[in-house]
Amino acid sequence: MMKEYRTIHEISGPLMVVEQVEGVTYDELAEIELPDGSLRRCKVLEVNGDKAVVQLFESSAGINLKGSKIRFLGHPLQLAVSGDMLGRVFSGMGQPLDDGPAILPEAYKDINGLPMNPAARDYPNEFIQTGVSTIDGLNTLVRGQKLPIFSGSGLPHAQLAAQIARQARVLGDDASNFAVVFAAIGITFEESEYFVQEFRRTGAIDRTVLFINLANDPAVERISTPRMALTAAEYLAFEKDMHVLVILTDITNYAEALREVSAARKEVPGRRGYPGYLYTDLATMYERAGRQLGKPGSITMIPILTMPEDDKTHPIPDLTGYITEGQIILSRDLYRKGVLPPVDVLPSLSRLKDKGIGVGKTREDHASTMNQLFAAYASGKEAKELMTILGEAALSPTDLLYAKFADEFEKRYVTQGQEENRSIQETLDLGWQLLKILPKSELKRIKQDMIDKYLPQDEQ
Repeated sequence: MMKEYRTIHEISGPLMVVEQVEGVTYDELAEIELPDGSLRRCKVLEVNGDKAVVQLFESSAGINLKGSKIRFLGHPLQLAVSGDMLGRVFSGMGQPLDDGPAILPEAYKDINGLPMNPAARDYPNEFIQTGVSTIDGLNTLVRGQKLPIFSGSGLPHAQLAAQIARQARVLGDDASNFAVVFAAIGITFEESEYFVQEFRRTGAIDRTVLFINLANDPAVERISTPRMALTAAEYLAFEKDMHVLVILTDITNYAEALREVSAARKEVPGRRGYPGYLYTDLATMYERAGRQLGKPGSITMIPILTMPEDDKTHPIPDLTGYITEGQIILSRDLYRKGVLPPVDVLPSLSRLKDKGIGVGKTREDHASTMNQLFAAYASGKEAKELMTILGEAALSPTDLLYAKFADEFEKRYVTQGQEENRSIQETLDLGWQLLKILPKSELKRIKQDMIDKYLPQDEQ
């Protein structure tokens, strides 16, 4: 029989101390019953002898210490999972938000998941097409990879996230076996409606599971939202054999919630007031992405975070960069110039891009054209800086061509409409069209047979 305790000793913000407890374990779920019969959920944060510190998932307002009772449920927070989750919208605690029926669960899964044994990991090496040229062509996303987007306040990362969620797909025989799990963390109601309506308008909702946590929801729910999403993704990937793309936005809101709870627990703060275990905590989420040996499914992750004050050395982007395999960086300067999406190609990086491109994956010319475009754009940016300092007359004819290339590259390759879904072939062909601006003698990173085969011949 489940024990009930009437020994709530103290409440401080989202935390509560319960005394004289027995057999209580870390992370265990509990229910508080108020005198009026209403229930509030919480989880165990700390056990010290016969005292337990629990963290409330809702507000602590109105809890009467003497009249309330608490019972520990003997298991951690769980998500009811089923194949019917696709096409549904849930709260950060896994409750349906779309007026649909409750999910008939095939299983209940601990939202903390199980760490993937490194020896059981399969190496990511298969291409995922996002339809966005700056990602597919230059910073290729590979199945099983973790590729974050570093943005800034006010930049259109929400639109880019929605576009990737709508357009992303795997090529070949697995194309129909693809799903998106989208977790919105600490966003406004307006942003939440944008995501839901955008997915419904385009029909992408049918293959998507949405978890939405609003800015006015409790901080503790914000901490559970990405774990709910990853639990759903693990179920679809490793039990339903699907290829799942997980998009988490905004990780900065998650880290702020973690800092808030850490301060309430009176923990010693680390850099900028964030808890010292921020790296470990982020790693427990990010490392749930990947592929497992012997299982056809995969989890690919795109965490999106807004860098406070556009500072790449801030703890959140800094630690995220250590754990993940690269980063896509959005530029405020490009955004001011009207380039959308404002992806800053040069500092962006996908460490696994070489594994997902080439013959049988994208096209034989992908690697060499990617390197040539990077080099030409970097030279064009240098030429434009020289032009600003010394004037146009100081540049050689080749430098002027590189400057023209940089402008055209931003205008035609980086700039892309929100509804424009480019296939990898279209992206590669567009790259060749731009390389036509430069003399053949400058295409030093591409083999001659590739130039003869793919460089457009009409206007050389």
